[in-house]
Amino acid sequence: MANLKHLLFMVNSGSDKPFNHYATMVVAFAAKYIGKIEDVTVYYGAYGVEMTKKGKLKELGINDDIKKLVAGQIEGISPTDLPDNLEDLGEFLSEKMGVRFVSCGTFHAIEGVGKDLGDKSNIVDFIEPVTIPEAANIFLTAEKILDY
Repeated sequence: MANLKHLLFMVNSGSDKPFNHYATMVVAFAAKYIGKIEDVTVYYGAYGVEMTKKGKLKELGINDDIKKLVAGQIEGISPTDLPDNLEDLGEFLSEKMGVRFVSCGTFHAIEGVGKDLGDKSNIVDFIEPVTIPEAANIFLTAEKILDY
């Protein structure tokens, strides 16, 4: 396993590239569950902020065949352990496993997802909009950045 403490996922794609979002969630899970990486952060960038809207990740379902395929590769996980969509998986990763989900607050305001930098009224509850200095700190302290 990698000897990392700070892993960052940069998600800079929208609903047109759903596999990027599936891969991000699965690898973030594996980083925490298998790799025991202490600090795992998922950052939704300029082209990824659309996915932070309430309901967008929920649209990306996890059907029974996918659950069997994924669970069959990870010891200690059964298909019934997996949620039905990526929003529920993200919430589990955030609340139970400590994966941090953040997004570019600047682009929330520019794209109208939020009225201002801190407006979370249209954003999934477990995703935190961050300012430019906060984003810079996240990127500059990451030991490895995976780009999706």
